[in-house]
Amino acid sequence: MTLMQILTDIPILIVITLFLCSILFCINKYFYVNKNLKILKLFLSNFKKTDLNFRFKEIDEWMSINPYVSASWLEFKNTLVFSESIPLKGQNNNLTYKEVSTTVQNIQTTVDPLYFFDESTLITSKFNFPFIQSMPTILTGCGPLFTFLNIAIAFGRIDFSTQEKTISSVSSLMSSMQTAALVSVFAVGSSLIFLLIEKLLYNKLCKRPLYAVQDLIAKLFDNISSEKFLLELLKETKIQNNTLQHLIGELPENFKLGLNSGIAGNLVPYLENLIYGMNLLNKQMKEVAKSQKSDTDEVDELF
Repeated sequence: MTLMQILTDIPILIVITLFLCSILFCINKYFYVNKNLKILKLFLSNFKKTDLNFRFKEIDEWMSINPYVSASWLEFKNTLVFSESIPLKGQNNNLTYKEVSTTVQNIQTTVDPLYFFDESTLITSKFNFPFIQSMPTILTGCGPLFTFLNIAIAFGRIDFSTQEKTISSVSSLMSSMQTAALVSVFAVGSSLIFLLIEKLLYNKLCKRPLYAVQDLIAKLFDNISSEKFLLELLKETKIQNNTLQHLIGELPENFKLGLNSGIAGNLVPYLENLIYGMNLLNKQMKEVAKSQKSDTDEVDELF
C-alpha cells in the first residue's frame, strides 16, 4: 500500500481533516485572545498609581466600552475604595477639605483584582475552550471507531464460496486490517501532536500576556480588605470624637473668656461714658438751681 493510498483512505482522511481544522480553530482563537490582551496591556501601561485619582474617568470609560473586559471591569469597579474628602468650613468661612482616612491616599480595592481578571474571565470564557480541550479525546476516539468499522466491513466481504474468492477475500481482509491499524496510529499521533501544539500556543499566546496584564492591574490598585478600611474609619472617628470632647470641655472656659473680653471691651467703656454724662447732667442741674435761687433772693429784697 503506497503513501498516497494511505492518505486517500476515507477514515484516515477524516482524521487528518479533523486534526487540521482543530489546529486552525485553536490558533485562530488564541491569536484573538493574544491581540486583545496586548491591547489591554498597552492601555494599562500608560497609567501610574500616583495619577490614577485624576485619570480614573479615562480608564473607566475605556474599560467600560471595551467588550473584551467590560463585564469584569464593572464587577471590579464595585469593590473600589476612593480616597474621598469632605468639605469643612474653616475660619472666615473658607472651605477646607479633610481626607476621610489618612492611610487611604489612592484608589484601593477590597477584593483581589486577580479574582476578576483571571484566566477564566480573560481567556477561557472568550471562546469554546472546553471544545478545544476535548479535541485530543475526539481524535483518539476516532482511532478505535474507524478501526473496528474497517474490520467489520472487511469481515463482511469474506467469501468462502470458491478457492479463488477465499484467497481474494483473505488478501482484502489483510489489507483492510492494515488500514484499520493505520487509522488508530494516525488518530493517536494527531491527538498527541495537537495536545503538544495547543499547550505551547496557549502558554505563549495567552498565559504570558495574561500575567503581564494581571501584574499591571495589581500595581495600579492596592488590595485592602473591607475590615481594614472600616478599622481605619473607626480610628479616624475616634480621633475626631476625642478632639470634639476636648472642644466641649474647653467651651465653658472659652465662653467665660469671650464674655469677659466682650464686657471689658464694649460694655465697660459704655457704662463709663454713661456715668460721666449723668455726672455732667447733675452738675448742670445744680448750677441751674443755684442761679434760680439767686434770682429769687434779689426779688425778695425789693419787697
